[in-house]
Amino acid sequence: MRRSAGRIAFLTALYLVQGLPFGFQANALAALLRDQGVSMTHITLTTALALPWSLKALWAPLVDRHHHPALGRRRSWIVPMQLALALSMIAAAFAPIHPDPLPLLALVLAMNLFAATMDIAVDGLAVDLLSQGELGAGNAAQVVGYKIGMLAGGGLLVWASEALHLGWRGLFFTMAGVVALVLVVTLFVDERRLHEHETHGASPSPHVSIREVLATLREAMSRPGAGWLVLVLVTYKLGESLIDPVFNALLVDQGVSRATIGLWVGTYGMAASILGSLGGGVLATRLSVERAFVTVAAARVLALSMPWAIASFGPMPSGFVIASTCAEHLVSGALTTIMFAFMMRHTDRRIGATHYTLLATLEVLGKAPLAMSSGWIADHVGAPISFGAAVALALSWVALFARVRGRLQPASGDVR
Repeated sequence: MRRSAGRIAFLTALYLVQGLPFGFQANALAALLRDQGVSMTHITLTTALALPWSLKALWAPLVDRHHHPALGRRRSWIVPMQLALALSMIAAAFAPIHPDPLPLLALVLAMNLFAATMDIAVDGLAVDLLSQGELGAGNAAQVVGYKIGMLAGGGLLVWASEALHLGWRGLFFTMAGVVALVLVVTLFVDERRLHEHETHGASPSPHVSIREVLATLREAMSRPGAGWLVLVLVTYKLGESLIDPVFNALLVDQGVSRATIGLWVGTYGMAASILGSLGGGVLATRLSVERAFVTVAAARVLALSMPWAIASFGPMPSGFVIASTCAEHLVSGALTTIMFAFMMRHTDRRIGATHYTLLATLEVLGKAPLAMSSGWIADHVGAPISFGAAVALALSWVALFARVRGRLQPASGDVR
């Protein structure tokens, strides 16, 4: 039990580090650039700095293939990526912002590259280590750790940079210090001892070629039920994809101030999301992953009905809007944790980093097209119809999963 708790705590710290640069880029960078007079057009282009997170599946086989025996299969990538991440943050502290922000933007891109590559190795480590009974707690650590890192890098440290007079340079130094602290812990972790627990089924092999990695991946993706698995992955968040990107704009149209939206959605909603992620981990541990999925997905239908009511029946009392935001974020956070546990359960441990990264990339890409077109859809058919379609999609997904769950078998040989 103590060793299991230690593994979960270590994974939480690793995922927290990965969330720092993306949190800064997603939530703080725009304010920094706007303060320096950068146009809104150029600010929106900075979303491309997160591209490594979408493309990381391309180099995941290299992470599965290459390692240094003295460090271990996963630490061989985690340690250098943490070092590179800390150094890029220190360099960003000295990068000029005005008149040319390009050096800073290049460093933020580098941070995302290092963090995304580290994520491949950390996901592989989690696949290697977590038993069936640990999947719920392990994936809660994954989601919550990353969200806390985002919250710190994009919110807490930004507040401290002004309230505690740290400045933007102090913000980067603080982030680098957090990464350095986790790096020190990682250096003292013996990866071989982390593996000293009872496992059953296919074990990860540290001596594989790129050709073998890709052949095993093709085998995994061509097994019976693999197509249904992909369909479940790419469709499970379609309902939220129609609502979340335009919900804040809807509230603005209904007369809610930006500061209030920041409090309701950015603070209360994020807190509910973290709580939901923890709850999803508990459900995935105490119930089967499949039963947890059906339970939370059914609750999501009710949660998404609340923003549909706000869109359909005009401005609602603040209490209802807050309840809607918290309910939607709560079940969405729980569903994300359960999905990651589900993906890990269906990952071939022989190529854990590559296979899991591919599944995670499909999960992201599945909801992206509808999210990007959600504003256009709402403009053309109206928010009530668009949000109603979101509820219908969420309900349809429950029916889909209930129908195909029997065809979705864990990875071959993995009966942990």
